[in-house]
Amino acid sequence: MRNNATGAVICIIIACSLWATTGTAANFAPSINPLAIGAFAMGSAGLLLLITAFKTVLKERVKLIKVPVLLVLGGISIAIYPLAFYSSMKLAGVAIGTVVSLASAPFFSIVFERLINKKIISLRWMVSFAFGVLGVALIAMGKQSHGQQTLINNTEYLRLSATHFGVILGLIAGLAYAVYAWAGKQMIDQGISSNASMASMFGFASVLLLPSLFITGDNLFATPTNTVVSIYMAVVPMFIGYLLFGYGLRHIEASKATLLTLLEPVLATLLAVIVVGEKFNSWGWLGMVLILVCLALQIVRIPIKLGGRQAV
Repeated sequence: MRNNATGAVICIIIACSLWATTGTAANFAPSINPLAIGAFAMGSAGLLLLITAFKTVLKERVKLIKVPVLLVLGGISIAIYPLAFYSSMKLAGVAIGTVVSLASAPFFSIVFERLINKKIISLRWMVSFAFGVLGVALIAMGKQSHGQQTLINNTEYLRLSATHFGVILGLIAGLAYAVYAWAGKQMIDQGISSNASMASMFGFASVLLLPSLFITGDNLFATPTNTVVSIYMAVVPMFIGYLLFGYGLRHIEASKATLLTLLEPVLATLLAVIVVGEKFNSWGWLGMVLILVCLALQIVRIPIKLGGRQAV
C-alpha cells in the first residue's frame, strides 16, 4: 500500500510537470483565443481518454449508471475549469490567475472531504497547505513588471476591475478543479476503475466543450505553430497528464492530490523565466522554496509535533 501511495505521488508530480508547460506553450501562439485553446485541449483530451478506455467504460457501464450525479458533476466541472482558468490568466495575468486557481483548489477539496466525507484534517495537511499558500502568494508578488504603468482614472479602474474579475474566475477554476477531483475519487472509491472514471467524465466534458470551437476556434490551425501548440496541449499535458492524475487519485485522497498540484506554478514560473524571459525578484524565488517545503511535507514522512502531539 505504501508503494502504491508513493507511485501515486510520483504520477501526480509528473502530471503537474506536464501541466506546467501549457502557459509557455500557449505563449508561442498568442493569436489563439484562450477560450478556444482551453476547450480544444480539454475537449480533445476527453475524446482521447474515452476512445482509449472505451472497452473499460463499456465493461463498467452498470457501475457508471449507478453514479449519474458524480458523473455529470465531474464532467461539468471539467468543462468549466479550462474556460475559467485560461480566462482568469487573460484578465488577471498568468501569475495571479495560476496562483488563485491552484492555491484555492486544495482548500475546496479539503472542505468537501470534511463536510461530505467527514474526513479529519491532519496537522500535516494544514501545515503543508500554509506553506503552499504563502509560497504561491509570494510567487505572484515576486513577478517583476515591465515598463512603467501610468494608468489613471477610468483606465485604471477598468484594469483593476479586470483583475478582480480574473481573481473571481480563478476561484471558480479552483472550485471546478476540486469538484472534479472529489467526484473522480468518489467514483474510484465506489469500485469504478480510474480509467473508466476519468474517461467517462472527460468524455462528457468534451461534448460540452468542443461545440464552442465553432465560435472561438478559427485560429487554432491558422499557422503551423498554432497547429503544433494546439495538438501538443491536447495530447501531452491534458491526455497524458490526466491519465497520470487519475492513477494518482486511485491511491491517495483528493485533498492531497490537489495539494501536490501546487508544484505546477513553480515549474510554470521556471519555464517562464528560462523560455519566455519573465523575471522574478527574491520574493518570487522564496515562494518557490516554500512550495517545495509544502511538497516535501507530503512526500517525506517527517513527524510534526504541536503541543506535545504528533501527526504523521
